[in-house]
Amino acid sequence: MFSGIRRWGRFIKFEHTVFAMPFGLAAMFLAADGWPAGRIFAGVLICLVGARTAAMAFNRLADWSIDQKNPRTAVRSTLVSKTTAYGTMAGGVLALVGGAWILNPLCLILSPIAVGIVFFYSLTKRFTWGSHGFLGLALGTAPVGAWLAVRGQFDSWVPIVLGAAVGLWVAGFDLIYALQDREFDREHGLKSFPAKFGEAAALRMAAGLHVLAVVGLGGAGWMAGLGWRYGLCWCGVCVVLWMERHWSKVEGKRWKAFFQANAVVSLLVLAGVLWEIFSR
Repeated sequence: MFSGIRRWGRFIKFEHTVFAMPFGLAAMFLAADGWPAGRIFAGVLICLVGARTAAMAFNRLADWSIDQKNPRTAVRSTLVSKTTAYGTMAGGVLALVGGAWILNPLCLILSPIAVGIVFFYSLTKRFTWGSHGFLGLALGTAPVGAWLAVRGQFDSWVPIVLGAAVGLWVAGFDLIYALQDREFDREHGLKSFPAKFGEAAALRMAAGLHVLAVVGLGGAGWMAGLGWRYGLCWCGVCVVLWMERHWSKVEGKRWKAFFQANAVVSLLVLAGVLWEIFSR
């Protein structure tokens, strides 16, 4: 049983939840200006986990035959059966919609759109090298959705700016991650920025997107009235992304740049928000 759970966790890359969830939680705490009601907190968590689980399962199903041809990803189709993958996807969708129902009518109305956005990304490599931007869009909806979960309306630009910053950050690190499959994508007619424009251009684009993301994260904090505590964590984000740029140039360290550095980025932003709010 535990072996099956481990395989399922590897299948959906559960550890990657650390990318979007901290930003969603940060937006939730900002919108509530403190700790939200238990119902809100539970609903946001359910939606974040459900959306990511459904998106990853759909991605695995959409790329099932492609992943089998790629030595780096061939193991994915051996971790669980297709039936389990479909069940995981359906469970994730139900969790997202159910969590939205717990929250408020607007979140429930928008939940099918959220499902469509997170699913659509998995199809984009078939027709555009800008697929990295669609991944950014998918994860960038997390802060916006969490804000709406608390407020029930669009009443501030803070979640929009924060979501845009998250999207730019995600698109940047996905460019680095996509370098692993540059040659495979070219051989099999898949679209990606590195496959079309090469490694050097991809690294320059990633750096530019991360500069814009840093500006957006700073701007969101300023608009939300956050002070020096958030600013200190923001400086930490700048340092980590600078280190990621260095690591991304070394092929053997790109996984470190992708996972470890970006996990620290999201946690630093959440820490800065919590530090500010609960020190008032």
